[in-house]
Amino acid sequence: MSKLGDLGARLHRGEVGYDFIGNRKIWYGLSILITITAIVALAVRGINMGIEFQGGAVFTTPKSEVSVSQAQEFAEEASGHDAIVQKLGNGSLRIQVGGLDTEQSDKVRADLAKELGVAEDKIAAELVGPSWGEQIANKAWTGLGVFMILVVIYLAIAFEWRMAIAALVALIHDLTITVGVYSLVGFEVTVGTVIGLLTILGYSLYDTVVVFDSLKESTKDITKQTRFTYSELANRSINGTLVRSINTTVVALLPVAGLLFIGGGVLGAGMLNDISLSLFVGLAAGAYSSIFIATPLVADLKEREPSIKALRKRILAKRASAAAKGESFDAADGPLDEGAEAAVVGPQQGRRSTQERRG
Repeated sequence: MSKLGDLGARLHRGEVGYDFIGNRKIWYGLSILITITAIVALAVRGINMGIEFQGGAVFTTPKSEVSVSQAQEFAEEASGHDAIVQKLGNGSLRIQVGGLDTEQSDKVRADLAKELGVAEDKIAAELVGPSWGEQIANKAWTGLGVFMILVVIYLAIAFEWRMAIAALVALIHDLTITVGVYSLVGFEVTVGTVIGLLTILGYSLYDTVVVFDSLKESTKDITKQTRFTYSELANRSINGTLVRSINTTVVALLPVAGLLFIGGGVLGAGMLNDISLSLFVGLAAGAYSSIFIATPLVADLKEREPSIKALRKRILAKRASAAAKGESFDAADGPLDEGAEAAVVGPQQGRRSTQERRG
């Protein structure tokens, strides 16, 4: 068995583990800081909306030796508007100019042909109206709203309302961070971006639901025992699925990274960058939120329940009583098997206590 596989097995058995729940305030603080940074970036820098949303013209030239900065200068002089120029992988240029109508587009196309030294019919021109982008944006918002509602309803039925709320908070967290990154790096928000944002919603939920399923199973009839608090079982659920979450996230990120850094960087910017950046950031944020945000938030909400509060008090009281007698803190609840005891007090101490009882 590989080292990673062995670690996963030990995490699943509870022999080792990290206290994610106990350190939740650190993760909450970090997430709040990142979210505030994203919101400030949106407020200060705004979003670079693509031509599809603001209207204008897109010109695609044949392969040219003209630099991006020169082409941008030519386009802005010809149109009187700001221009965005991208060098494509085959050496051609993609020039976007907002706020142009058909007549203005024809004039800019002719001026560009003269400046670039190519035939006018070699430059492809595409005129985009802002109403089309507005329709796409409205449909995207509608789809997002419907998706959120359905997710909350499904998780509330399949699990419970606290998990539904935690998953919703994690989704909003992931979307905010992704949009904030777009604002910080200045990437255009295009139809491809919208597709990527809607796609990451499912990915963001995947790891969260896996942990929730493990947590639901381990907390069944939780009040009938006095060995583990809800937060401890939540922590075991995160650790038990941690390696699986890491593996699935890395496998998903590798092809997306290929699209972003190789497809977009080597072959040229465009739709590949628009989709891949939102997917890359969204997948990473989704994996983070499922471990550090969603499950700790569920534990916080559950620990407010009277029955879970009472359970926690009983467990802490029994542990304090056992500690005062110099016994293992689970002694008040009777002997544990080696695996269960090791999960609570650590593998080394668990083995020693078991050997002492057998002796």
